[in-house]
Amino acid sequence: MSRYVFDFNDGNKELQDLLGGKGANLAEMTRMGLPVPPGFTVTTDACRAYLRTGALPDGLFQEVEDHLRLIEARLGRRLGDSADPLLLSVRSGGRFSMPGMMETILDIGLNDTTVLGLARRSGDERFAWDSYRRLIQMFGKTVFGVPGEQFDAELAAAREAAGVATDAELGTAALRELVAAYQKRFFAYAGRDFPQAPHEQLYSAITAVFASWNTERAVLYRRQEHIPGDLGTAVNVMAMVFGNHGTNSGTGVAFTRDPATGRRGVYGDYLPNAQGEDVVAGIRNTVGLDELARMDPASHARLLSIMEKLELRYRDLCDIEFTIEDGKLWMLQTRVGKRTPAAAFVIAAQLAGEGLITDDEALLRVTGGQLAHLMFPAFDTTNAPAPLAIGVPASPGAASGTVVFDSAAAAAATGPVILVRHETNPDDLPGMIAAQGILTSRGGKTSHAAVVARGMGKTCVCGAEDLEVGPSSFRVGDTVVSEGDVISIDGTTGRVYPGELPVRPSAVVRWFEGELPSTGDPLLTAVERLTGHADTVAKLAVHANADTAADAERARRFGAAGIGLCRTEHMFLGERRELVERLILATGDEERQSALAELLPLQRDDFTAVLAAMDGLPVTIRLIDPPLHEFLPSLEELTDRVARAQARGEDPGHDGRLLVAVRRIHEQNPMLGLRGVRLGLMVPGLFAMQVRAVAQAAAARAAAGGDPRPEIMVPLVASVRELELVRAEASQVLSAVEGVPPIRIGTMIEVPRAALTAGEIAPAADFFSFGTNDLTQMAWGFSRDDVEGAFFGRYRELGVFATSPFETIDVAGVGELVRTAVHRGRSVRPDLVAGVCGEHGGDPDSVRFFHDAGLNYVSCSPFRVPVARLEAGRAAVGDGPVSDSR
Repeated sequence: MSRYVFDFNDGNKELQDLLGGKGANLAEMTRMGLPVPPGFTVTTDACRAYLRTGALPDGLFQEVEDHLRLIEARLGRRLGDSADPLLLSVRSGGRFSMPGMMETILDIGLNDTTVLGLARRSGDERFAWDSYRRLIQMFGKTVFGVPGEQFDAELAAAREAAGVATDAELGTAALRELVAAYQKRFFAYAGRDFPQAPHEQLYSAITAVFASWNTERAVLYRRQEHIPGDLGTAVNVMAMVFGNHGTNSGTGVAFTRDPATGRRGVYGDYLPNAQGEDVVAGIRNTVGLDELARMDPASHARLLSIMEKLELRYRDLCDIEFTIEDGKLWMLQTRVGKRTPAAAFVIAAQLAGEGLITDDEALLRVTGGQLAHLMFPAFDTTNAPAPLAIGVPASPGAASGTVVFDSAAAAAATGPVILVRHETNPDDLPGMIAAQGILTSRGGKTSHAAVVARGMGKTCVCGAEDLEVGPSSFRVGDTVVSEGDVISIDGTTGRVYPGELPVRPSAVVRWFEGELPSTGDPLLTAVERLTGHADTVAKLAVHANADTAADAERARRFGAAGIGLCRTEHMFLGERRELVERLILATGDEERQSALAELLPLQRDDFTAVLAAMDGLPVTIRLIDPPLHEFLPSLEELTDRVARAQARGEDPGHDGRLLVAVRRIHEQNPMLGLRGVRLGLMVPGLFAMQVRAVAQAAAARAAAGGDPRPEIMVPLVASVRELELVRAEASQVLSAVEGVPPIRIGTMIEVPRAALTAGEIAPAADFFSFGTNDLTQMAWGFSRDDVEGAFFGRYRELGVFATSPFETIDVAGVGELVRTAVHRGRSVRPDLVAGVCGEHGGDPDSVRFFHDAGLNYVSCSPFRVPVARLEAGRAAVGDGPVSDSR
């Protein structure tokens, strides 16, 4: 028979798949001898069984009862006892943290009778009624779906009637009346009285937590954070400890290092006379831990000692939730803490420097996605106006947008928006995902808004207390900002500015450009250390896609080891378009050769500049790939221009000749038509001109003392015969140019047939380069330009794919074509070099696949080169301990 319940004494931090992150870490703290209230965990196995069948598994409640009796025996209290009741908390806890997305219910066991017993035992009647109203509110919302706004309205009315500003100021009589009002709301919505049986409360709460796994907001969060949907959640049942038991009680959240910057030191928020959900919800502004040191020095000292032990145990930033009840400290949770990208790099480098982790482990603690975030622009505040307000810098970044005041408006917006709220709650998640940034007037670094924003890499400023937030505007002094106005928020400084501020390159980008030294800056020092180590251990080289000398120079500064894709067609744009028109309009060999002869020196100069910028490194030059019509006006535009000229009785002249040519080469599906190798075979001299330009450029660079290393790549090959024909012509051209260094000739693999017949193609190719953009289009039968905006969003919702296959490689389909081609190509040519030049080469998730598939290099845009370098190193290090704070 399956076991579904584990006491906190029975687990450890390695059992996160079974006990969830929270349960496993509670068990670990219990094993460490830390002050954890007694409790037990209902496993994720039980949740998955519930999700499959819609019913709790047989025997579960008996296991719960058995473990409940153990808690009762330890504490000498019994659930439902009218004189000295045991009260319980019920909290969700999946394998990965999903802050606020699922459910928590506190004070299970209170009813109209036990509330009186709690009042007598505690000697604090106000505390007992405050706990009871919290239970009704949480239970009603979670188990029976009573809208939270209904309870909020009653609470606001109670504060107004009492003439107080905060919940903590409500007296006993007011709270007793509030409980009655809550019960009426519960009955009106649920059609039954609030449950008085404590065991019914417990079982209903467990079931509701399981069901919350598939709430809309939880599903949306998992999709955003790439958390698998079949994991399920555990449920943690724990004896209650009370932070709302007077002024010598309270609750808080702490971090062993600053989760925003990574700075060493203890950071956190504390809220006296409150329960844990009050801190995370941000409904009251908190005080810092230094204030706790003044209020309760003994508890503060004990907390610091525990935090040091936990960081040493986990060898990482730890996020801790704690409660102080009547001066006694209790630990309610710890986990590897969510952090900003900057903090991730700084902390990883610090821990490596302190000897707690190795450089390999440090590399696994950061991601390419985080490095990409650090390369986003920052505000240029040189001429910025005075800030409207200053709040808590909860999640760094620079965000500008129009102001919206509710989640639905943010989600529906077509442009960048800033979501402004008193505080956020889990129901705001769609708007938080859609918004460029988040601004709240309440809460701190541990509020819901701050934690979720950091996890998503969103800019966030919390606790801007000067903001008076209304339904459709906010006021700061005499200034009113209305919905639709533009503001800018700086998540690094906490400043809120009117209007849209200009941006400047980030410090990380300026360091890569060579404009800033790394010394003295913890972030730049960390980036230097970790990207340098990645280069040391990586097996996968990183090249860049660059078509100009300027792009090539930048790619080299960013650490590229070569150019994996130089697109020659981009050299035919601008003023040179006229020469392409002449080539297309040519009626014989003489006219065609004349146009090609004029293009030759232009191409040669382009190649010379690129080879000079990448001297000593490989430069893979792709022969022209797009169909020729892309260099001409569209059929519709020409038809209109010719028709207008004829209507005026004028000779359409050049336009008329162009229209004849465009009609002649017009194709219904040009991406599958006359392009790539087919174009080279059908337009005599085109590829030969390009090869000659490459050869002459390389010879000139070699004669000047350079070290040119060009490679020629033939696009869109589907048959080995195509490649053989082009290779024969290219070899003949190369042999006729004096002083040419060795030039390898290879092909792009971007047609599924080429991947499947790679064993036939490899003898004619010195290298393969996978064009994964086209390979994805042809494997899926998608036209990228048409499908991404048409139905990809719906496909993600339906689970057809988690991310666009044009962003992250489709491992099962396109990835299998890549593996097949590499295997078959190297089976006949073991020294075959294989790389990838689609934008997948800069995607962090795809880089790991290309490493595993045995490729030699990836190539991506210059800006993404540092990201790919980092991911290549991480892939080489392999699996190991990571700071997976999802």
